Amino acid sequence: MMHVRVAAIFVNLCLGAVGAALSGFALTVPAAAAERAIVLEIDGAIGPPVADYIARELGPARAADARLIILRMNTPGGLDTSMRRIISAILASPVPVATYVAPNGARAASAGTYIAYASAIAAMAPGTNIGAATPVQFGGNPLFPSDQKSQKDEKKSGDSADTETRKIVNDATAYIRSLAAVSGRNADWATEAVRSAASLPAAEALTLHVIDVIADDVPDLLRKIDGREVTVAGKPQRLATAGLDIVTHPPDWRTELLMLITNPNVAFILMLLGVYGLIFEFLSPGAVAPGLIGAISLLVALYALAFMPINYVGAALVLLGVALMIAEVHIGAFGALGVGGIAAFVIGALMMFPSETPGFALSGSVITGAALGSAALLLLALAAVLRRRRPVVTGHEALIGAEGETVSWQDGEGRVRVQGEIWLARSEAALPAGSRVKIVGRDGLVLRVEGVGSM
Repeated sequence: MMHVRVAAIFVNLCLGAVGAALSGFALTVPAAAAERAIVLEIDGAIGPPVADYIARELGPARAADARLIILRMNTPGGLDTSMRRIISAILASPVPVATYVAPNGARAASAGTYIAYASAIAAMAPGTNIGAATPVQFGGNPLFPSDQKSQKDEKKSGDSADTETRKIVNDATAYIRSLAAVSGRNADWATEAVRSAASLPAAEALTLHVIDVIADDVPDLLRKIDGREVTVAGKPQRLATAGLDIVTHPPDWRTELLMLITNPNVAFILMLLGVYGLIFEFLSPGAVAPGLIGAISLLVALYALAFMPINYVGAALVLLGVALMIAEVHIGAFGALGVGGIAAFVIGALMMFPSETPGFALSGSVITGAALGSAALLLLALAAVLRRRRPVVTGHEALIGAEGETVSWQDGEGRVRVQGEIWLARSEAALPAGSRVKIVGRDGLVLRVEGVGSM
């Protein structure tokens, strides 16, 4: 009986240990973790920081925690390389991705259209629009036009676009048609959006099968797409989205910081701060702070400009304008160099960031403010130079030409009051007391004077 009792106790202990282990394992497994939809925010131009944020959030480690990933998007477009990186991440994601153009009044223009076509679900809020997907060429060199044969072929075919532009448009057309084939959406309208910059409101986009659904908000979107069959990573999958918990993963501070410095207005201001800071340090060695701030600002600006579509001729004109304004201060060309510098600065700023670039155009107010600020600095520098060139108004030189009054006079010598002080004075003319005199020279502590009006 004793052996039976010991055996029963041992069995109970083993079962208890196994049960505790299983319960502990159940606690460590996030059973509800996958029962949620993750919302990612795209608000503004699509550049490298946005692409890095989306690609990171669509990675396998992050995607394993969700049933659906929603890109809530409001964008004027962006860079082709960043757009293609986001699309590659969407197509490789093991979790279905839904692009939702929201809130009301938002748009999915240019690069946003391609991203919507690449997604398993494309949705829009009421009052939004999609399209205008024509690519824009940056940095074309007008000094090297197309060869004559190409120009003749273009004239014969009636096509006004050059060869390079047609290559870009044809490549973009083929790309968006391939995305339409994967998602099963309207490829003909996608072609029109690329070639003719066509755009559609939400209702027409749904009618033409450009998008899959119109939803008022994210919960409404989850209800409407529940049960739909989509293609995810090349495999069919039925969505089960009703009742999913909604979790928003906004961009982290690093992404927000990179988005801030890659804003063309911020990058332009940083570039100017860097240039002016280094110039001030060179002109006033030992100030330290201007040089340090200028060097950091310039390096950050160069980092940002490396990811942006800029016209290098425009950037060169901006720097030339700054150089001409500095030369005006040192040479003193009576305003000619200064006016030319301001003109070069404004023209270069207008050229530096092409206005056709979606989301990467320079603000007119920033150009105006920077030009006025540079002109103000020029005027202050000129005023400082002029002050240095004024006649000396203290010491020995300050007395020459000054006027005074005789206090006493006898035999060609006497005393005069000048600027509140009594001086010994000498003159060849007889100067009675109280007469006005003018100082014409000085011999040590004796002034040479002459009567005012006498020659």
